[in-house]
Amino acid sequence: MKRNLSLWLGLLAFAVSPMLAQTSATTGKIHGHVINPSGAPETKGTVTVVLVSRPAGPGSDKLTDIATLPVNANGEYSGEVEHGIYKIVFRTPEMSRDREADHVEGVHIVAGQDILQDIDMSRKEYIDQLPADQKKQLEELKKHNAEAFKANAVIKNLNADLKTCDQDFKDVDAAHQAAAQILGATASKADLDAKEAEIKTAKYTEIETLMLRDTAAKPDASPLWAQLAQAQLGLKKLDEAEVNYKKVLELDTASKKPNPQVQGAAYSGMGEIYARSSKVPEANAAYDSAAKANPPGAAGYLKNEAVIFSNLGNGDAQAAAADEAIKADPTQALPYYLKGQGLIQKATIDPATGKMILPPGCAEAYQKYLDLAPTGPYAADVKGILAEAAQTHNTAFGADKPKKKK
Repeated sequence: MKRNLSLWLGLLAFAVSPMLAQTSATTGKIHGHVINPSGAPETKGTVTVVLVSRPAGPGSDKLTDIATLPVNANGEYSGEVEHGIYKIVFRTPEMSRDREADHVEGVHIVAGQDILQDIDMSRKEYIDQLPADQKKQLEELKKHNAEAFKANAVIKNLNADLKTCDQDFKDVDAAHQAAAQILGATASKADLDAKEAEIKTAKYTEIETLMLRDTAAKPDASPLWAQLAQAQLGLKKLDEAEVNYKKVLELDTASKKPNPQVQGAAYSGMGEIYARSSKVPEANAAYDSAAKANPPGAAGYLKNEAVIFSNLGNGDAQAAAADEAIKADPTQALPYYLKGQGLIQKATIDPATGKMILPPGCAEAYQKYLDLAPTGPYAADVKGILAEAAQTHNTAFGADKPKKKK
């Protein structure tokens, strides 16, 4: 087939192959793709099927347009015409009938058959005829497209890894239930704790492995560093986690659209690191920064700070953090319980009566918890404490610390 050349530079798109129906006894199908000079499908324009001659009869005196077929968004065209020999012409939307971007001659359409005929303007002879300025433009476009395709491939892989990490974090949260299911109802607490720790370590390790690879592939993406830091925090790699949380803040602050939630999570993560390192002032400052960076999450950050200090047995820091959480949102019940639990560590016993003497603010915090959550998970414990201090009710004294919530 002979091809005549025309000078034209198209746009970038994507293509898939069409599906065609059966043809009649005297007609045939034609379909194909229109490929622009960059090597990508063209998404606009028309393909005109021009009759040259019929195989069983004399040739036409002049070329006759038989059909004009639109090119769709995938760079495809298709149609059905009488059998014959045709010239296939592609035109861009702005071109008049006396102009053409490219064409293919001598296309035989056979009755009852489906003919594939692409119009490929990325072929060498077409490119060689382009003016120097269009060749330069085309090379720049190809380079840009190659970089874009490579970047898209990276993003696709990153998104797949982030999906895996999201499930891993959910599995971490459900590790205790998973351990109980694996070991059964007769398992000892020690065995359950060991299995839970094993599950968490495996999940955190997978996240760390994925994010170490992904931060190397795309080092400017702060969410990747945040996932990495959170996994390292779970693995007790506190120094590495701190460095990476700082990286999160550095990248997000410098970005065109800083994300308050990302910054809040990073400051909160650093707060936990400092709390676990017995750096109470630094922990307080980090959690305060989290609350300021993302005000809607302030109560949650501060409540979590109180929970962490509770787990660490630091009553003073626990009570102070709970008090800040209450200021941020006085409608949440748990911070009042945490405040009471922090303060009760300074309770004393009246030698004359044997009654417990609660420190200032402790009874009020417990009572407020009962007001907000009269049937809450710690209600029975709180009632027992108040009864022991001769406040109300008469139940057994004792209170379990709440589990850490994030």
